Amino acid sequence: MSASLLTAALDASSRGWHVFPLRPGDKRPALHGESACTGSGDCANGHLKWEQRATTSPGRIRNCWEFHPANIGIATGPSGLVVIDLDMPKTNGKSTKGGEGTPCGVTTFTALCERAGQTVPATYRTRTASGGQHLYFTAPHGVRLTNTAGKLGPLIDSRAWGGYVVAPGSTTPAGNYTVIDSTPVSPLPDWLCTLLTSRQVSRALTTVPAPHRGSAYATAALRAETANVANAGEGVRNFTLLRAARALGRFVASGDLDRGEVQEALKGGGLAAGLRESECTPVITSALNWSITHNQGKAS
Repeated sequence: MSASLLTAALDASSRGWHVFPLRPGDKRPALHGESACTGSGDCANGHLKWEQRATTSPGRIRNCWEFHPANIGIATGPSGLVVIDLDMPKTNGKSTKGGEGTPCGVTTFTALCERAGQTVPATYRTRTASGGQHLYFTAPHGVRLTNTAGKLGPLIDSRAWGGYVVAPGSTTPAGNYTVIDSTPVSPLPDWLCTLLTSRQVSRALTTVPAPHRGSAYATAALRAETANVANAGEGVRNFTLLRAARALGRFVASGDLDRGEVQEALKGGGLAAGLRESECTPVITSALNWSITHNQGKAS
């Protein structure tokens, strides 16, 4: 066990990923906490947390894993990674591989990609002990992402600075962590970065008038997408507006939303984000045209 874990830890470090030990058969860090710190060794100049002590040094990794069957944690921030964690539904606090009728994180993420007009990204992917999946991406330059929980959707979390994931090769009583797609790690797609960096939606920005004929689901989508546009920061506003219009175009194609109402709502969101009307109108028009054309067959 120690030999296989050592090999897995060295493999992770060879990719430039910073690793640290987890408790044997567990997902919790094995390193001491601040209250138990002796102020010696790595902590001689002050207590260092697991993120600071994670390493790519083969010598330190051998010293740690050669004789100890510790599971392997990958500190995502120092490793330059953003990992999307697609979890399984839980029953009585435990993940259920069957799902019990609740969509799993993989299903929800696939639907998220579809709504955004994107394909599911091809990248390095692992299966977790519970049957979920980890999608690895390289972090974008100039953006310091942190952990999120449910921001992209139910049972979808993300790990970046301040977070870690359990590396393949590790094992727990629930099962093993294994590589299921060894595709090289891809850069985090811009549209995912936009969603992860969007500010918290405020109630004031979700008070879009209810459309005359919209279903409850379509109305909620209109309000949510309008709020996303209004909250978009500089540098991602146009893309967020484009993505929102494409997502809402399918409701126009199905007859659940009126095109004029969608255009006005999204324009209001764009203006709230700091865009000019002359910038909003062509983006909304072209994106709606594209979406309606591509969803006409599905509307029937």
